Amino acid sequence: MSTQVHPHITHTPVRVIKNEKYIHNGTKSYVHLMRKWRFNPTLESKYFQGKQLAQQGKFAPGVGGRATTVTRLKKKIGPGEHDVGLVEAEDIQNDALYLAEVRSTHLPKKTLQSFPPETVYDPVKSTSFQNKDGATWNISYGDGSTASGTVGTDILTLGGLTIETQAIELANNLSQSFMEEQGSGLLGLAFSNINTCRPDPVLTPVDMLIQQANIPKDAELFTCKLGSWRDRVDEPDHGESFYTFGFIHQPTLDYCGVSAANIYWTKINPANGFWQFSSTSITVNGKITKRAKSNTSIADTGTTLALLDDTSCHAIYKQIPGAKYSSSYQGYIFPASVTESQLPVVSVDVGGKSFVIQKEDLGFADAGNGYIYGGIQSRGDLPLDILGDTFLKGHYVIFDVANKRLGLVPRPEQKQNLSTPGDGQAEEGNSKKNFFARLIGKNKKVEKKAEL
Repeated sequence: MSTQVHPHITHTPVRVIKNEKYIHNGTKSYVHLMRKWRFNPTLESKYFQGKQLAQQGKFAPGVGGRATTVTRLKKKIGPGEHDVGLVEAEDIQNDALYLAEVRSTHLPKKTLQSFPPETVYDPVKSTSFQNKDGATWNISYGDGSTASGTVGTDILTLGGLTIETQAIELANNLSQSFMEEQGSGLLGLAFSNINTCRPDPVLTPVDMLIQQANIPKDAELFTCKLGSWRDRVDEPDHGESFYTFGFIHQPTLDYCGVSAANIYWTKINPANGFWQFSSTSITVNGKITKRAKSNTSIADTGTTLALLDDTSCHAIYKQIPGAKYSSSYQGYIFPASVTESQLPVVSVDVGGKSFVIQKEDLGFADAGNGYIYGGIQSRGDLPLDILGDTFLKGHYVIFDVANKRLGLVPRPEQKQNLSTPGDGQAEEGNSKKNFFARLIGKNKKVEKKAEL
């Protein structure tokens, strides 16, 4: 890395703050990924993507116009073929540890009252904000939730890296499920060809790094280190998490015992907008399972689990004593009594070199009844793998925008901590109790206003 001091770059990591509202629930996290990546399960499942007839109103919603077919997330609610209902907000665990929905002062006042004012972006208070006339954006998910609004540009500062005239999508409308999230914004780190702005697409921060000429070529990158709550006591870095923009974090390379010259790189294909690369095999306890030469994977910090093809999942879980696929949990589970020595060594091919998934990350959440929900699950009919946090937590990852390549540095782990979060069902119950407590509190406020 260049040591040149540049007016647009200061070496400041962006710390990742744990979302205290996050609930480790395997099934809900998996359903969230079904919504995000729009895939259908290939194994027996409670949740699935189904077709639904919707009326596009000409005069009002559902009034006049024409009927059209849309895809919605659905769930089986009974033994009969037609005992099916729509997926509701409580069915989905949004991955809000690293992602959050967009909010701005363009939202209705009633919505803004739910959030602290310091977490809401107000373009009126920015002297550098410029509105893009006629520009809009719209995102929809398989469960029917939506977010939409207008577009402007502003100066974006990311841990000391400054990007000028960056497109900012301002939310005018949010579905209720978005408003229940803790974060105040979403920073997209994919490429611009999946942007939803209309009539003209805008560049994401990733592509703006390249377009902005005053950023040196060796600074057109970002990195991430995703620590684990399991490492707070056991590891020297205490599980800290951060991103860097514009530089590689040398202390982390030193901690990993790797020099900058020895970072492993693989070329990525950005054609689909993602950090996508070749991945033609997995290895379980030294046994290689070959996959199609055309098989690819995506590195995605916004995906909690790792999603692999069914053959690979089967090869992994058959090596764990007592592991099984559960249609009610919609995923692979294994006994909580399994020891470290009984867990297999699993590695995934990244552009020709295998990288190990830490044993402690093979277990994601307490599934109850003495079982653990696995951190690796089926990708269903999705044609590629998604290597999310289950994989990424074991590595320091470098996203080199300028050279279209991904760098991986394995992180040392002194102890494999197999402890899991609290029982998902119990946490879900507490979450519901908190929801009802908030609801009662709101009702009391309404009653008090009525009395006045």
